[in-house]
Order: sequence, then C-alpha cells, then structure tokens
Amino acid sequence: MNKAEFIAQVAQRSGMTKKDAEKAADAVFETIASVLETGDKLNLPGFGAFETRIRPPRTCRNIHTGAPIEVAEARVPVFKPAKTLKERVDQCV
Repeated sequence: MNKAEFIAQVAQRSGMTKKDAEKAADAVFETIASVLETGDKLNLPGFGAFETRIRPPRTCRNIHTGAPIEVAEARVPVFKPAKTLKERVDQCV
C-alpha cells in the first residue's frame, strides 16, 4: 500500500474528504517524527510504541573492495508493536 491508497482508506473509513485525510495523516506523521527528534517515546496503547535507540559504532566491509569501514554510532527510530496488534496480524495467517 502506498500513501495515496492509505489516504483513500482513511478518508473512506472516517468519512473525511481525501484532502482532509491527507492533512490529518501528514500531521500524525510529522508529530511522530517531532516526538522522536526530541528523544521521547510515543506509546499508542493497542497499536505500539515509537522510540529511538542508539545503534553502537561497528566495523563493516565495503562490498566492492572488502576493506573495513568504521560506521559511527547512530540514533535510529524503532517501532515495537503492541500485543493487540501482533494478535490481529497473526489471525490473518
């Protein structure tokens, strides 16, 4: 599913226009990004939690030359699904 298909489904389920659904979705995505930028955790009960974690520095290899490359420490976004969401997805198998 791409963003346009997502917006269409949100509009259909909520009774919003596609334009309003797109504004709402953009606001949600921007808010999640803003929360993560500050280092805070966003917990959405029944859905999951968005947070950031520190990925430690590591040594990788250049796939073309095989030479080692040092990759710096990085703060990365992480999503941990709630038990309820995991159960819903598992029922679809």
